[in-house]
Amino acid sequence: MSTQGNVELLQWDDIPMETVNPSMRRQIITGELMTVARIYLRDGFLVPMHSHHNEQITQVISGVLKFRLGKDGGEVIDVGPGQVIVIPANLPHEALVVGDVVETDMWAPRRDDWLNQTDDYLRQ
Repeated sequence: MSTQGNVELLQWDDIPMETVNPSMRRQIITGELMTVARIYLRDGFLVPMHSHHNEQITQVISGVLKFRLGKDGGEVIDVGPGQVIVIPANLPHEALVVGDVVETDMWAPRRDDWLNQTDDYLRQ
């Protein structure tokens, strides 16, 4: 570790895997101000419509996430391998998983609901 403050060097292989539901597993790394997660989703899973005060950046590594954005879900954006979507804070969104998906999500401020497992919309 570094002697320069609270610098951490981490490796994804060393981060515990959490099973959120039968179609979603994740690894979470958090700092003081932001959260990063590597997420594994099964084909056909629907991340339910929700919003949060966190700005979100999602990078798809494999598979496709079909996002529906806005209260009525009227805007649809497919995000595939190598693509990144930036979702503003408080914007309602859902995502349909097309093919098994591996993706990385980043949020600021950090996702305290994920850290204390009060993210019930994913656990149903």
